[in-house]
Amino acid sequence: MPDPSDIQTRKAERRNVALTLRDALPPTVRQAAAEAIAKRPLPIAVTPGMIVAGFSPMKTEINPLPLLRKFAEAGASLALPCIVGRGHALIMRAWDFGAALESGQWGIREPRVDAAEVAPDIVIVPLAAFDRTGNRIGYGAGYYDMTLAALRAKKKVVAIGIAFAAQEISNVPTTERDERLDLVLTEREIIELRKV
Repeated sequence: MPDPSDIQTRKAERRNVALTLRDALPPTVRQAAAEAIAKRPLPIAVTPGMIVAGFSPMKTEINPLPLLRKFAEAGASLALPCIVGRGHALIMRAWDFGAALESGQWGIREPRVDAAEVAPDIVIVPLAAFDRTGNRIGYGAGYYDMTLAALRAKKKVVAIGIAFAAQEISNVPTTERDERLDLVLTEREIIELRKV
């Protein structure tokens, strides 16, 4: 069995390389990529009552807001994550365009504490790197792995990674706690991972 500390070291190395590539993309390229993803047909049909959770982009992350707007226009309700604390799953709170946001941990914008807590059907997941088997490297705290595991224990939840094509790597080292993505959306393609 692989040494967990070795896996974390390999993940950190791959994360650093992927983030360096992402950071090097000019802002105009990053914005064009976000718009290209939103211009495609939605990868999942929106059904009545569907809730889609996105995220507030930080630093050079791809902007999920154009995609969230498209889901909302198709009839989905929206949510954004709130960080409770290290070692805890994220709380998803109802949100819509124009609703007030507060500054949360690391200055990440999140819904106010009085926004309703919801259980999304689709989670748009940020990432540092991904591979073609549905594995991802996040930022190392495990928030999305814990969140997806908690949500999937209650119902079927589709996890959609959103990233720049430059963030793809050949192989993501994994542990038992890593949750797989069902799809990855990049500016170049929709990568279907549910059959892998």
